[in-house]
Amino acid sequence: MSPAPAIQSMTGFARAEGSAFGLRWTWELRSVNGKSLDLRFRGPPGTDQLEPFLRERVAAKIVRGSIQANLTVQREGNASSVRIDRAALAELVAVARELGQAEPAIDRLLAIRGIVEIVEGDPEPPAGLNEALLATFDLAVADLAAVRHSEGVAIAKVLSARIDRIEALAAEAERHPSRTAEAIRLRLSEQVAALLGATAALDRDRLHQEAMLLAARADIREELDRLVAHVAAARGLLAEGGAVGRRLDFLAQEFNRESNTLCAKANDRGLTAIGLELKATVDQFREQVQNLE
Repeated sequence: MSPAPAIQSMTGFARAEGSAFGLRWTWELRSVNGKSLDLRFRGPPGTDQLEPFLRERVAAKIVRGSIQANLTVQREGNASSVRIDRAALAELVAVARELGQAEPAIDRLLAIRGIVEIVEGDPEPPAGLNEALLATFDLAVADLAAVRHSEGVAIAKVLSARIDRIEALAAEAERHPSRTAEAIRLRLSEQVAALLGATAALDRDRLHQEAMLLAARADIREELDRLVAHVAAARGLLAEGGAVGRRLDFLAQEFNRESNTLCAKANDRGLTAIGLELKATVDQFREQVQNLE
């Protein structure tokens, strides 16, 4: 049985260097949260044709995230040379002679813009350069995936602890004395007495309806059951691994909905305190989930 795919964070940084053909280059990759996989490439002039290959290589290892790929290329040693536009120079000399001018001074001719050009290395990239650049890019992508995996493992541990706490708080709410039949009956009696004291015209049917409404509002059985189900689903996703960030984010919204309802229904300070801590734990859970692929 093959192991579950790793959970990855969407944030990370990687750097890889290479050299050949008298050149030295550096790839830097930065990854942050994103709704989908998005690659932005910045490199020297003449490297734009690499972008489709970069996207293909990133997609092979990464599912989601916004990635900035920066390439810098430098020449090793002094590879510059001087290029003289001899055709333009000869034409200037010919024009001067036609106009009957004395032989123009060479230094004045060379000072004319465009006659002399400083060329940094060969104007054409050497054969095989793109393949070498892509090979180094593959190393950077592998390092980035490793960094994202390492951070994903750490986040998964934090999420697991938050899930444990959510489960513990749900169990604490389940056992809270305010949920016993006697406690609920006492609160209903007090509230019904308050209703009777508020109006003498309250008929038996209306009293029954109000009592049923109060009992329904006091019952958090449904919310607790759903919290337990969501806890099991969240643990299952963490065990499944891979790109589960979106599904965990959906569960975080469900956790939040149940904790809000629990707080709204709680009519006891102790149960309200449990609900508030539950909401805080759910917020921490969702905050970490936002970083997952």
